[in-house]
Amino acid sequence: LKAGGIAGVCVDLILFPLDTVKTRLQSPQGFRKAGGFRGIYAGVPSTAIGSFPNAAAFFITYENVKSVLPHGSSSYLSPATHMVAASLGEVVACLIRVPSEVVKQRAQVSPSSSTLRILSHTLYHEGIQGLYRGYKSTVLREV
Repeated sequence: LKAGGIAGVCVDLILFPLDTVKTRLQSPQGFRKAGGFRGIYAGVPSTAIGSFPNAAAFFITYENVKSVLPHGSSSYLSPATHMVAASLGEVVACLIRVPSEVVKQRAQVSPSSSTLRILSHTLYHEGIQGLYRGYKSTVLREV
């Protein structure tokens, strides 16, 4: 739990500026209007808050599913066991990852808005479904 959470936080915080640049390059308003290189850490609170439970949920699910699946003496089942366990781990982790990604990406292209304001705006105008926008495609990509 701790190792997975800490690893997730470290990776997310180190790579965050690259993700911001990528998100702004993909923005329909264009890189410069989306913030350019200004506020390169906009949206980091949602990543920091979601990163630990996201990584922990993945590893807990992965290890538990792996221990339940058959893993007899035949080595040909081993890759399938790991693939199924990792896939189910991603399905569970995305329940945490997708809402934090939605808030993060919206903050990255609107660096003047706070994370809390973006979260409340999304919930007010779109409901909980707004936080899970792109859940299915994210799960498909991760699996």
